[in-house]
Amino acid sequence: MLPDYAEYPQAIGLDWYEVDPNLALTLDRLLPDPEDRSFAERHVADFGALIGQVLAERAELTDKSGPVLRRYNRFGDDVGEVVHHATWTATKADLVRHGFTGLSLLAERSVPAVLSAALSYLLSQSETAALCALGMTSAAADLVERYGPDGIRDDIVARLRTNDPGSAWEGGMFLTERQGGSDVGANTTQAIPDGDEWRLYGDKHFCSNVDADVFIVLARPAEATTGTRGLATFIVPRHLPDGSANGFTVKRLKPKLGTVGVPTGEVTLAGAKAWLAAPSRGASGSQAGSQAGSQIPDGDSRTASSQAGTREMATSQAGAREEEPSETDPLALARDGKGIHRMMEMVNGSRFGVALMGLGIHRRCFLEAAIYAARREQFGQRIDRYPLVRETLVDLAVGLEAGMALTFECASAVRLGDDPEEARRLRRILIPLAKLRTTRTGLLAAIQALEVFGGNGYMEDFPMARQLRDAQCHTIWEGTENICSLDVRRAMRREAGQEALFARVRAALDAGAGWEGLSGPIDIVAASLQEAEEAVAYLEKAPEEINLLHSRRLAELLADLAEGALLVEEAAWSLRERSDARKALVAHRFATTKLASIPWHGIKNPDRSPLDAFEPLVRYGAVEEKEALALTGR
Repeated sequence: MLPDYAEYPQAIGLDWYEVDPNLALTLDRLLPDPEDRSFAERHVADFGALIGQVLAERAELTDKSGPVLRRYNRFGDDVGEVVHHATWTATKADLVRHGFTGLSLLAERSVPAVLSAALSYLLSQSETAALCALGMTSAAADLVERYGPDGIRDDIVARLRTNDPGSAWEGGMFLTERQGGSDVGANTTQAIPDGDEWRLYGDKHFCSNVDADVFIVLARPAEATTGTRGLATFIVPRHLPDGSANGFTVKRLKPKLGTVGVPTGEVTLAGAKAWLAAPSRGASGSQAGSQAGSQIPDGDSRTASSQAGTREMATSQAGAREEEPSETDPLALARDGKGIHRMMEMVNGSRFGVALMGLGIHRRCFLEAAIYAARREQFGQRIDRYPLVRETLVDLAVGLEAGMALTFECASAVRLGDDPEEARRLRRILIPLAKLRTTRTGLLAAIQALEVFGGNGYMEDFPMARQLRDAQCHTIWEGTENICSLDVRRAMRREAGQEALFARVRAALDAGAGWEGLSGPIDIVAASLQEAEEAVAYLEKAPEEINLLHSRRLAELLADLAEGALLVEEAAWSLRERSDARKALVAHRFATTKLASIPWHGIKNPDRSPLDAFEPLVRYGAVEEKEALALTGR
């Protein structure tokens, strides 16, 4: 069990892996191969100390001194330079040096997707803005490697993946336009062929990491059809070989509520040189096949938001992997209707990264609240001695562990069997569910933790104000809850993703069978599974507008169901491998508060775990099975 939280002066300065036993348990459970587990331990321990003891304090300074746009140099030339505080550049340099964007090169081996997710989760506890910048860098490297033309591909990928901060490049993504927003089919940026290259003309409205070195950009080729099928994906360098701007102007930086460190701007492209992102003839067996087509156990991940195995996960959302192109004419290839799918591979990789951002903020908020409540005294005793505060902290921990079970399942689903198609369909529906769930619970965690701090929580010199501001961003980044709910619906209609999910739930319930301490949660989750199956059947026959009206409710039901089932499976693993029933208490608490229908808003719920099991739940202590049965009233 962790020490009393009162022994910690604050969260900043701690080794954030050392104080997170649930992350260690997750790695133990999902990395059964001893060599993989040992490899993960070295790097997660390294990052836990780096992020908690060094990067976290820098993040507070970056937030108070965000980037500024220096419009002109002393000669009056329009340079459009983004100037950063030294803490931002130092943080990114440390992350590059430690292999955050090129760990497989640094380690000279493949990187389990679960490990990559863990590193992103740790970084998000410090600064989600940094994960945004380096996550897009890694995702851009993936896309350029798969679809970049031969003449530029290797150099760009090497610069994006290097572990040398002095030569490293960063990547970005220009998708949104003012008139388009979520409706990318309304985009108007034009792409005009120019020999083997292209020239882009138009405006992009939300461009994060706007001072990166290479961008992945959506544009409409000349004479292409309207809507999303008429869009193509392009690779755009920020500068030309002579160092001059590549037809590229940053009009202004956005005055954002949070995620201050990463600059988000409005951009005008006026003849920017670009290369079409599309498979070239003869490349499918090398770049497209070896990088995207192979099925590597646990994912071969070298990236950050893409780092959690999202090359495979993102491709599974965007559609089937592309075959060797039949067209050789660049204009015909640009108008092949598949350009939006190539961009969506990057978008969906980023969507998974944002799910990890929400999860990381949730963890940071729990840790901050637990430390503050242990050290703060009111009315003659520590406030974590009061029942309502105890319940708040317990439920923050339970919700966090539910979100971790769901999100890390996205990274590890490939381990479940020999059927890659089933794993792909499962990830296809889990990723939008995870993004929807963890970003919302991350925001709610920030609100609840801020209240634990009371008036101090509202002050900018305490840690909670920034967490609240940053958390609000993630419900929007890479798709609002409505957009994610519609994506869940799309996964069900096009690929029967619900069937893969329901099969996974049954497997998790089977794993818990035979444990007396899990019979209650199993019964509740099984009843929820039946409800979900009936809801899907009902909506399949309902009018379209009714189906759309309830799409978010259905997504929330499926997220609850998945989390409850995966907690049961985790609890069974802990009982079997460690004779520890703490996870059984977590599964029971989640099931009875999130899935079961309890009268009087839960007042009659006999669960006393927030009172009687407070210490092992918030400090990760072991619990005997008999004790857990008694605490849950069984």
